[in-house]
Amino acid sequence: MTAQRNQVSNHIRRALRCVRKHSPLRPRLAILLGSGFDSFAHTLTGTVRIPYARIPGFPETRVAGHSGDLVLGHSGDTPVLLLCGRAHYYEGHSMGEITFPIRVLAELGIESILLTNAAGGIHSKHRPGDVMCLTDHINFMGQNPLRGQMQDGKPCFVDLSSVYDTQIALELRRSARLCKQRFHSGVYLAVSGPSYETPAEIRAFARLGADAVGMSTVPEAIVAHHLGLRVGALSCITNLAAGRNPVPITHQEVLTMGRNLHGQLSRLLQEFVRRHSSKKTRMTP
Repeated sequence: MTAQRNQVSNHIRRALRCVRKHSPLRPRLAILLGSGFDSFAHTLTGTVRIPYARIPGFPETRVAGHSGDLVLGHSGDTPVLLLCGRAHYYEGHSMGEITFPIRVLAELGIESILLTNAAGGIHSKHRPGDVMCLTDHINFMGQNPLRGQMQDGKPCFVDLSSVYDTQIALELRRSARLCKQRFHSGVYLAVSGPSYETPAEIRAFARLGADAVGMSTVPEAIVAHHLGLRVGALSCITNLAAGRNPVPITHQEVLTMGRNLHGQLSRLLQEFVRRHSSKKTRMTP
């Protein structure tokens, strides 16, 4: 286990050198672009794009809609770091591999992170094209990313009562209102995938209090919270969950909905960055 921890630390140091040599930009805000949100990267100016394959320790992305690039640039006047796509647990990656980029971001000086994803709507009020800000989550992935991560004297028994930052949630809500985007707040349930859920599972998840279901985000949120980052998370409801959907669910349906909404979602993220940065400016002495 000690050898494994040393290898992770070594990868982090090498990843830091790689990112720093490509750009002098030192953002405090990072956004992980999940399915449907990738077009936001094209709105940034002065960008530097680094493929994950060139960054030591970064896992390969193999799913359509996840380009696998780290992008540094400006949204308006605000420096931002983007993770364009993620590796997924269902692809065969370990929890350590899929959360490794979050550890690198923390070492780079990122203070706040917004995690985005595509999700299936469980709540009866959800419609395809809506967005949902995560207020809490249920981890049904079968693994916890902090398992075996007791290192540097930092306890892994972290409290998860308030993973998702309330100020970020408020900024998301106000941004959505300005963009006239249908907005919800709710509980996200994460499953391991890659198969979609059965109608019986969705009925059970609804009884447990889940409003949306997906196959990502929770591991990254736990690790980011553990490392002291302020965490926000936003789901694009790309389809209705099994039992609510009159047709079979496909990944193509998810991608198509994301493409249809790319302009709307990009505007929402631009407005969020503006609000978040202005709030940080007002808070700075």
